[in-house]
Amino acid sequence: MSKPPPPGIYVPAVLFFDENEELDEEAIEKHVLRLAQGSVTGILVQGSNGEAQHLSHDERKRAIRLTRDTLDSHGFKHVLVIAGTGTQSARETKQLNIDAKEAGASYALVLTPSTWRPAMTKEVILRFHREVADVSPIPTLVYNFPTVTAGLDLDSDTLAELGEHPNIVGTKLSCGHLGKLTRLVTSLPANSFATFIGRSDSFLPALAVSGAGGIMALVNVVPRAHRALLDAWHNGLTEDARKIQGMLAHGDAIASKYGGISFIKALIAHEFGYGGPTVRSPLATASIEKLSGADKALLKELIVFEQSLSESGHTPNEWVDATA
Repeated sequence: MSKPPPPGIYVPAVLFFDENEELDEEAIEKHVLRLAQGSVTGILVQGSNGEAQHLSHDERKRAIRLTRDTLDSHGFKHVLVIAGTGTQSARETKQLNIDAKEAGASYALVLTPSTWRPAMTKEVILRFHREVADVSPIPTLVYNFPTVTAGLDLDSDTLAELGEHPNIVGTKLSCGHLGKLTRLVTSLPANSFATFIGRSDSFLPALAVSGAGGIMALVNVVPRAHRALLDAWHNGLTEDARKIQGMLAHGDAIASKYGGISFIKALIAHEFGYGGPTVRSPLATASIEKLSGADKALLKELIVFEQSLSESGHTPNEWVDATA
């Protein structure tokens, strides 16, 4: 039976493009390195935030290999790489899992097909994920994100049945449903199935009910802040954890309000000096110039906190090692 990813903080990394929408490898390398230095547990390449559906098979492999090589060459071999591989057919998804393994990924995150939404019965969904996992050279996780699957939202019973497969080792709940997360962590053993929340605004509540951690878009901007919350929670500093959660909840909402993926890229470029807001069409380019005064103040508080952790040489507690 395959083992799940260790608990912790994972980031669905944005993928930077130049003005011609080609991969900006220099910016990608800088981003991967900053995330690793911010003490993430792993990096998800070509998730929804990485514009997976906009990439060719070759670009997917290049992005995975670039991420793995950057981590390895800078002393971060312990940081995991997960590849988003779900497509609209089992056949293509199987091939992408093989490609991901060859490029250096340790796990695959598989989105449920949704083009033929009326045909996606529970039986079909179970068959798809099991068929993919049966032949995958790396363990798979089920990606539940109704926003990008035409509203298709897997319930806890379906996810729990999939979790019985020896090569399906977890799920990312971008639905943010804490009841679903709670049912899963109390139904499946943590040493065989990891349940990750997919939203920063639900990070602390997910930890409170023994979730494995999070795979969250806002980690792209403030990895150290997420690690500080995790450390505070596991050290019994509940009030500190609550304060950080408040900042993350506002940051999550602001990023969504002003353009999601492109806004995150624009914010990173503005605050950390690399990359740019370019996304592939039909997504629209966002700008931080449209921030309201109130939202700008909330973001500034979060960024200042992140920078303070970096300047102080903040070193996270290795609670993962202690609980493995």
